[in-house]
Amino acid sequence: MTRLDRQMEFLVEIDKLKQVARQTLLIDGERRENSAEHSWHIAVLAPLLVEYSPDPAIDLGRVMEMALIHDIVEIDAGDTYCYDPEAGLDKAERETAAAVRLFGLLPEDQGRRFMTLWEEFEARQSSAARFAAALDRIQPLVHNFMTAGRQWRNHGVRSDQVRARMRPVREGAPRLWRFAESLIDQSVARGYLEPGGDDLTRTFPAVAEEEFLNH
Repeated sequence: MTRLDRQMEFLVEIDKLKQVARQTLLIDGERRENSAEHSWHIAVLAPLLVEYSPDPAIDLGRVMEMALIHDIVEIDAGDTYCYDPEAGLDKAERETAAAVRLFGLLPEDQGRRFMTLWEEFEARQSSAARFAAALDRIQPLVHNFMTAGRQWRNHGVRSDQVRARMRPVREGAPRLWRFAESLIDQSVARGYLEPGGDDLTRTFPAVAEEEFLNH
């Protein structure tokens, strides 16, 4: 098999990512988004929001590469709902096996590069990976807010779970953390999200009309 044959085989295989449905709804609420759409959205957010990275020398191209490939493993592993702890127990094993198979379709040098990028994203040890991970958490937060927390309510998700899920935002884009917290607070105040933990004793002010997108 030639180098181009292997590259085209990979191209055909990753088309399957368009069939992997996530729990997150599209903002119009008509259907669930798929993992390919999610990855594209994160890749666009990278240059859009790069000014919020704490690293002025961040490698934007690398962030975008990670955004585009980070969920390819879901072709084999499926999308694991982040608020389902039991489903996540074997997530790392499933996704690692998927990465080995899928990136193994590529020519050796490209397969190594994709695997390195995927592992870097998962480890969140570099500034590029931390920023990419922050964007990966911000995007579904906005979707859930804009759809009035429909999927949160369907799954009984609490605010403390969402705050824990948003921790990579504090690490990778701390200037966006206040925005994330604001959306969570607004979601609790509007009944989109059940209060949990410390939120059970908090009082939330009425939501001002100038809040996010006047939604």
